[in-house]
Order: sequence, then structure tokens, then C-alpha cells
Amino acid sequence: MRTSWRIVLVHTITFKQARQWVPVVLGIGAVRGFSDGPWAVAAVAAAVTAVSLVSAVLGWWRFSYAPGDAAVVVTRGLLSRSVRTVPLDRVRGVEVEAPLLHRALGLVRVRIDAAAGAVSGDDEELVVDGLPPAEADRLRRHLLVRRADAVPDPAAPPPEEEFARLDDRWLLYAPLVGSYLAVPLAAVGALFRLVDELPRRWRPDLDRPDLTDTAVVGVVLLAVAVLLVVGSIVGSALVNWRFRLVRRGGSLVAVRGLLTRRHTELEVDRIRGCTVTEGMGMRWVRAARATALVTGLGDAARRGQLLPLGPRAEAWAVTRRLVEDPGPLRAHPPAARRRRVLRATAPGAVVLVVGVVLTTILGLWWVLLAGAVLTALGVPLGLGRYAALGHVAGARTFSVRSGWLVREQAVLQRRAVVGWQVRQTFFQRRQGLATVVAAVGAGAGGYQALDVAAADAVPFAVAASGRWAQTLSVPG
Repeated sequence: MRTSWRIVLVHTITFKQARQWVPVVLGIGAVRGFSDGPWAVAAVAAAVTAVSLVSAVLGWWRFSYAPGDAAVVVTRGLLSRSVRTVPLDRVRGVEVEAPLLHRALGLVRVRIDAAAGAVSGDDEELVVDGLPPAEADRLRRHLLVRRADAVPDPAAPPPEEEFARLDDRWLLYAPLVGSYLAVPLAAVGALFRLVDELPRRWRPDLDRPDLTDTAVVGVVLLAVAVLLVVGSIVGSALVNWRFRLVRRGGSLVAVRGLLTRRHTELEVDRIRGCTVTEGMGMRWVRAARATALVTGLGDAARRGQLLPLGPRAEAWAVTRRLVEDPGPLRAHPPAARRRRVLRATAPGAVVLVVGVVLTTILGLWWVLLAGAVLTALGVPLGLGRYAALGHVAGARTFSVRSGWLVREQAVLQRRAVVGWQVRQTFFQRRQGLATVVAAVGAGAGGYQALDVAAADAVPFAVAASGRWAQTLSVPG
């Protein structure tokens, strides 16, 4: 089966296949120079567009997909042919994207997450680009239905249960999330780089600000702050606009996006747990993000999002609807607190000692002052890191928490664990502590209970996964 011919227009405009030739052309132009002025630039643009058109036509002609009863087969490539077969029972999730240009031409892009072999990079997923929405919906249903008796009746669609809906006011949390602040920073950097690459006669003639004037510096800093705040909110709105999470039968469906509309579907049976993440700024306003841990899911940080932004209570409400709450976390022993405080104050203590020496010999008192300030700041930092620690094992789930700048608590099902590891450094052994790592086949692959009492390491693993973990031992 072939995709729609209209995808040729999309790939031509976006230079998808010919993108690797653009740096070569620009390099040749930079060496040779565009002495003929705008006509030379127009000729280069026409040549690149022609190459893009030819590449797009050949790429479309040599691409095909075949969804069968047991597997989906994707064939692509012109000189180097690639045929990939993925069994349907290895499909972990399906995402339907509709970027702005695709929507203008009545097309969508289907991304298929599959755990099928040792692949890397872009090959971790199958992409079928250029399907009409109706065909994409048929392909999505075919990939996610496992048994013939589970095929839904089109006349009676499965009931829909809403899990979460993004309130527009929650977009105001975006300036407190580092990933959204990176959007305006990247945009400003790209703009300055573009202006720097332009010929001098095309650059705007702007006076450089006088950075010795306090008022000018204040205005510049205020403008940067406003740009970061507004840019992060706009960036969050573009990605998460009208976010909605619902359950339809055995699937979780998340829909979001303003310019690029995304429809992500995950199987509930593949979910092995959830994480609730709170950055430092988000903790100030009691906000959090919730993410599902799904086996074999690529780009889980985005596709597994259950709540991209929202109040902490809302994030935990969504999490508890998917995984059982194991109960309140257990505090770690006092030795863990001493270790956290010692590690946080150690750098400042080193600077403090160096400052004493330099003050005595050279009179550099400011080094001594800096060391004292760093040491003093290390105490609340260490206490904050200790307060973030915690672990608990319930009847069917367990939970671990760590992190200070970004605090993350993972709630995992017992069946998610595929192995355990206990680690002890030299200093941990002297203090009777250990780090217990639960290896899972989802999310980050491993979640750790940091600085637990060494005597509690094995009992925690047994309570969290079963008696098979009794073979675990603490290194001596």
C-alpha cells in the first residue's frame, strides 16, 4: 500500500529527503561567494527546491507499507533498500500527528512504537507519513487490536472516560519548567545567528546599548525576563493546547497541540507505573507533571505524559487511577541526612580552607568569605536533598523518590521489576547505607532508593517484588 501522493508536496516544501544537501550547497556558496547578488541566491534556492522535489518523488515511489493479520511490513529506500517487519503483539503505542502543512493538505503522520529487535536512533519506531485521516484511523485500530473478538463494533464505540483536561490557566506554570524556558532561548539564539550570517548590507543598523548605564541594563534585563516568560507560555500552549486524556476501552488516548495536533494512544495493559515530577519552581506553587511508564515506548517523556502541567493534586489523582497508591513514604535513617549534608557542604569547606591559606599569605579575604557562604548554603541544600528521599512497598506497588532540583517520585507495579541491584560505596559501607536499584523494562530503565539503611535493602526488595528477591545480598 502507498501513501497519498500529496505527501510529495509536504516533503518538497520541508526539504525532508534533500535536507542533507543544504549544508553542502551553503558551504559551496560561502567559499565561492554570491557575487551575482540576489540572482545567485535565487538560482541556488531553485536548485535546492528541484533536488528536494526529485528526492521527494523517489522517496514516495519507493515507500510502501503492508498491515497484515500478524505483522506490519514497511519497505523504503532507493539505492539502499530496507524492509522491516514488526509483529502486532510488539506494538506498544501509536501516535497520529497532524502538523500544520499536513492539515492543510488533508494528511496525517502515523508513528508506531514497537519493541522489535536491537535498533537505534530513528529506527526505534516506524513512521508512515502521508495518510488521509480515515486511513490513519483504520491503521491505528488494526495495530492496537490483538484479538478478533476484541474488535470494537463501529456502531457502538467503547465508552469514553475522561482522566484529565488541561485548564488554560495551568499554562502559567510554564515559566517554572526548564524545558519550556529553553524554547524562547533557542529562538533568540537562532535569530541572532541568522542575522549574523546575513551580508552586512542586509543587516539592520542598530545602535549597541550602553551597558554602563544602569537604566539601560535594567531595561534589557526586564525585556529578557518578559521574553522568557511570554515565550515559555506560548511554547507550552503550542505543544499542549487543549490537552485531553481519556480512556477508551483498553487504551489511553491523549490529544494535544495547536499547530501540530497529536493523537497518542497507549495500551493500559502496557503501563507498569507512573512518575510525578516537580521542579524547584513548580514545588513553590504546588504544581507537577505526571508521566506513564510504558514498556517499549520510545520518547516516553513526551508520549507517556498523563498531565504535562497542572496542580500537584491533579497529577496524583491521574496517577492513582492507573496504579495503586502504596502508602506514605518511609523516611531514610539519620545517617542518610548526615551524608547528604556532608556532600552538600564539602565543596564550600574546600574553598573555605583555601581561603584561610590565601588570606594569611596574600590577603585574599574574599575567597574566605566565598567559602563561608558556600558552606552555609550547603546545609539547607543537604537537608533539602535528604527531605526528597523516601521509599515504600505496598501490596501490589512500591514507590521511590529522590532529586532536589527536579524531584521525581516513581510508583511502580510489582510485575514491572525484572531485577534488583544493591550498590555501596566505601563511605556508604562505613555509615551503614546502601542504594537499591529496581531494574524495570519501562521509563528510565531503573529507579533507585538512595541511601536506605543497609539492613533494609533486601527486605524492601522482597516486599516490593516477591520472595525471589531473597537471593539479593548487600555487598560486603
